[in-house]
Amino acid sequence: MISRIDAIKIIADHVDDDELVISTTGMISREFFVTQDRPGNFYMLGSMGLASSFGLGLALLNPNQRVVVIEGDGSTLMSMGTLALIASEAPPNFLHIILDNESYESTGAQPSITGQIDLAEIAASCGYRHAERVEGAEQLARALTNGEGNHGPRLILAKVGIAPVKNISRVTHTPVEIRDQFHGAVAQNMA
Repeated sequence: MISRIDAIKIIADHVDDDELVISTTGMISREFFVTQDRPGNFYMLGSMGLASSFGLGLALLNPNQRVVVIEGDGSTLMSMGTLALIASEAPPNFLHIILDNESYESTGAQPSITGQIDLAEIAASCGYRHAERVEGAEQLARALTNGEGNHGPRLILAKVGIAPVKNISRVTHTPVEIRDQFHGAVAQNMA
């Protein structure tokens, strides 16, 4: 099974310079920050469960930019109703990636319920245009590459392992700096 940080590295390799990325609070934002910090990244700090709804609004307001939301299974479970809303609004520029390690790792690796339910199946039943479950680096890279021409909303659920990265940095940008850099990236791409 692939580690979360290795999955994030693969995702980062498939993000274009003009794409907007929203990453959920906790380890996902920290690992994405050390992997590929750029102005087009919005790191959620202390707002678990809100990455997908923020990404949805952004995708609807910026239809010419692809919006990539990266969150964990715990974050997705906190805001399950957003899956139905995303499917209902159907933004074609929306890519939703769930890194599912079946736990709330950032807070102590308490188990989540995703060992018993499949969030990709739930997204598909809500009406996502494409929803798939992948395991391993090759399947994730293939899903990202093969889906580039597909209209969204798309969901890729990648099963990842619990593999803490020792001494990983926190996001060093302040919330104001994150906001301002991201605003600049959005405005630049709208011009």
